[in-house]
Amino acid sequence: MSEQTLPDANSTPSGQSDAEYTPREIVSDDLGGMSFDEAIAGTIVEFDDGDIVKGTVVKVDKDEVLLDIGFKSEGVIPARELSIRNDVDPSEIVSLGDEIEALVLQKEDKEGRLVLSKKRAQYERAWGDIERIKANEGVVRGPVIEVVKGGLILDIGLRGFLPASLVELRRVRDLQPYVGRILEAKIIELDKNRNNVVLSRRAWLEETQKEQREAFLTNLKPGEVRRGTVSSVVNFGAFVDLGGMDGLVHVSELSWKHVDHPGSVVAVGDEIDVQVLDVDLDKERISLSLKATQQDPWQEFAGSHRVGELVYGRVTKLVPFGAFIQVGEGIEGLVHISEMSAHHVDLPEQVVNPGEELWVKIIDLDLQRRRISLSIKQAAEGGEVAAEYQQHFGAQAYDEEGNYIGPQAPAEGTTEAEQAWAEYYEQYPEAREQGETPPEGVEEAPEAVAEPFQEEGGEAGETGEEPSPS
Repeated sequence: MSEQTLPDANSTPSGQSDAEYTPREIVSDDLGGMSFDEAIAGTIVEFDDGDIVKGTVVKVDKDEVLLDIGFKSEGVIPARELSIRNDVDPSEIVSLGDEIEALVLQKEDKEGRLVLSKKRAQYERAWGDIERIKANEGVVRGPVIEVVKGGLILDIGLRGFLPASLVELRRVRDLQPYVGRILEAKIIELDKNRNNVVLSRRAWLEETQKEQREAFLTNLKPGEVRRGTVSSVVNFGAFVDLGGMDGLVHVSELSWKHVDHPGSVVAVGDEIDVQVLDVDLDKERISLSLKATQQDPWQEFAGSHRVGELVYGRVTKLVPFGAFIQVGEGIEGLVHISEMSAHHVDLPEQVVNPGEELWVKIIDLDLQRRRISLSIKQAAEGGEVAAEYQQHFGAQAYDEEGNYIGPQAPAEGTTEAEQAWAEYYEQYPEAREQGETPPEGVEEAPEAVAEPFQEEGGEAGETGEEPSPS
């Protein structure tokens, strides 16, 4: 390698004469008369508290995020100011290098830091959009982020409240499955001062399904029977999903019997057959009946009984003018005080007590008004016994006209035990087939057949009297 020598400071550049040396200009003065401090200040972004600024994420910690916005120091976004969601991990919201907007909360806190908020910048942007959407009667869309008392919280850029009663066309009991789902809803209430946004998904569903509902209602005819599922039970009845819309079964249409609460008849999820009573196209309401699909006990009773027959019943209630007697499932008749006894009666309790069982005669049967008039006095005089009681006691206890005559006298030479076994076999022929015979030399007879209205596990005839109509 050849040796190089540096030029002498007093020497002249090659090719130049020994004239005076003039240094070349390396950097030009481009500040335009501005001082260096002024030039540095000019590179820093100017803003005030409440302004929205843009920046780049330069650091993500578990409790804060640093954002470079071109200020003399990075801005700090606390974890609670990252999202409208509660208790989030900052790394789930932002990543290094993301460009985001943030609202200036404080240019300099007591530690000299610039404090920013991403969620409040998002809130300010979203609020303007939501006001425009509501003015145009539009729809917002967002994921369900939380279940709160009375409803759901949707992330629509801010926290939108969706009441439980407005989630579906009918009220929903369990809201937890909606978390994470993206829902669409109408805005029904907006108050920026109170930071209050109320949504209705039901309003959106009603709007989108209007044509379907109209077609469904048009095809639904009063009198037809539809199968549906009980969707909710309320104090005044039950709602039934007919496969497109809900109809109401009023408590009075649930059963032919008195109903204290609809929950005693149906439960949510039950599949039942209902009859359409009425369709209101204007109000989009469907009235249904469950009892109309069941046999009317009054019609059944009237079809199998007639005036003049004797029936067995239980006293259910005493009133000043008489007593009510249950003579069938859900069927009660009135014994007027004048029909209680052959002698004068001042008070019903002089003759009967609640719970007492006795024979009564049907003296009037008004199916249209659903009223039965009964008589204890006339039952004491005897008469034809209703068919179900003839079967209950056995045909041998009645004559050809249906009058109760009691058990037949045993044949001559027949012991009482043998007669009892004969009656037992007559009523229960399967007992003979199964080989049930009285042990030789045993005089015990089978127990008597249970009397009418015998309760399970109890004794028939609470009064202990012979259930004889005569």
